[in-house]
Amino acid sequence: MLIPKTTRKLVYTKLFDEGVMVCEKAPFADKHMELADVPNLHVMKLLQSLESKAFVKGQFNWNHHYYFLTDEGIEYLRGYLNMPSNLVPKTHMRKVRAAPAPGDAREKKMGPGGDYRPRDDGYRSEPRREGYGGFGRRE
Repeated sequence: MLIPKTTRKLVYTKLFDEGVMVCEKAPFADKHMELADVPNLHVMKLLQSLESKAFVKGQFNWNHHYYFLTDEGIEYLRGYLNMPSNLVPKTHMRKVRAAPAPGDAREKKMGPGGDYRPRDDGYRSEPRREGYGGFGRRE
């Protein structure tokens, strides 16, 4: 299928930025759900081609194709789009968690030493009642 180069670059750029792309199984749809100027058939065929080359991994579920970029696909798209090697898709970025601020609610739930050990504030400190068998039944 002949696909214009501008369309190909739009699809590849979106795929590289996000690291994942969803495509509805509707070949006659006028537009793709995420890319307004691109026909859905072009997106389907481009991603199908990338899947056959093992640059993306595909999953089909409930009339939608889900495509996930592989490491080989990242290298291929970097070369095709002339991107530097330090750029990675959003799905491959590591999230940086900030340390809880003093007096934060998460810090109050932690036990002594900063781990999630039980606190000594009386929660479930009393013994269970006699005759209670658990799981909502009484014996």
